[in-house]
Amino acid sequence: MTTATLGRVRRSILPRAEDTWASIAARELPDLPAEDAVKTLQSLNLHVFMRPAAPEGSARAGNPILPSDVIFVEPPLASAKASEAS
Repeated sequence: MTTATLGRVRRSILPRAEDTWASIAARELPDLPAEDAVKTLQSLNLHVFMRPAAPEGSARAGNPILPSDVIFVEPPLASAKASEAS
C-alpha cells in the first residue's frame, strides 16, 4: 500500500500509566460533561471496558486501562465506499 492510498484514520491515544476513564475523558473530551465523556469513551472502547477485572490487590485492580491499550477518542469513520453509496 502506498501513502497515496492512505486516508484519515480514527483518532486514538495510548494512555498514560496512571490514566483512568475519567482522566482520559477530561483530557480528550473536555467539551462534554464528565459523566457523558466517560460513557462515550467506554462505548467507543468496548475491547477495554469489557475486559475481565484485574485481581484484587494487583496493581491494575479497579482500572482496566493498560498503557499498551489503544483508546479511541472518536467514533468509527464512515468508509469511502459507504460515502460513495449515499
